Amino acid sequence: MAAAALLVGAVACSSESSDAVQPIEPILASDIEFDFDPSGTAASVRVETNIPVACAIIFGTDDSYGSIAVDNDMQGGAHHDHGPLLTGLTPDTEYRYILQGSDAAGTIYRSDQMMFTTPPATDTAGGVNIAPAGTVTAFSSEFSEAFAAIHAIDGDLGTEWSTAGDGDGAFIEIDLGQPHEVTAVAFRTREMSDGTAITKTFTVSIDGEELGPYPTGPEPASFDAAVTGRIVRVDATDTTGGNTGAVEIEIYTSG
Repeated sequence: MAAAALLVGAVACSSESSDAVQPIEPILASDIEFDFDPSGTAASVRVETNIPVACAIIFGTDDSYGSIAVDNDMQGGAHHDHGPLLTGLTPDTEYRYILQGSDAAGTIYRSDQMMFTTPPATDTAGGVNIAPAGTVTAFSSEFSEAFAAIHAIDGDLGTEWSTAGDGDGAFIEIDLGQPHEVTAVAFRTREMSDGTAITKTFTVSIDGEELGPYPTGPEPASFDAAVTGRIVRVDATDTTGGNTGAVEIEIYTSG
């Protein structure tokens, strides 16, 4: 996910602190960065703390908030590098949020209210994404039911497929049900806060015809010419190792 990165500053609102609730600023080791999806409907938050905490963000368009995002970490618990994923956002809209974390002693660290604005949605040049109508027929492995391969094509940026440590050997195969003219494929990589599980490049095989490698990211990798086929296999080719997989794999046709 990565169209625009935004450094967010605090708005002048105050919050009371007690022995159990402390300001979060003294434990922040980096700026808070928002990395927006081109659709404007999701954002990854990047922030580091100088002590291990479990991190969460409450957010919404007014003071009632109404949504929460927690650390995107498979094992849970407290750590230094944080990456909550905010989903269900509306493009070109102002949001209010509070960042908070809790440590092993039960102390809660909380920010004042802050704000971010989502970007306008960017049109995808790939065409129509037909992956959600397909069926996953093979995959290298699954970490667990919560990280099942079907999540790679469910159209939901809040879910993801993770392998059980396949690294560069990760692959997934999708049956489109009937032949389609495929014009582009996007591979939105999953990643862990420790820098593992990131897929950098991938290849595509359509009914056995291999294409690529292509860089991962939200922007579709367009083919020089449409390739007609039914079975689409996507292989990771260059990764940082570990539980590689995909937040979403999108398969595009011109219509």
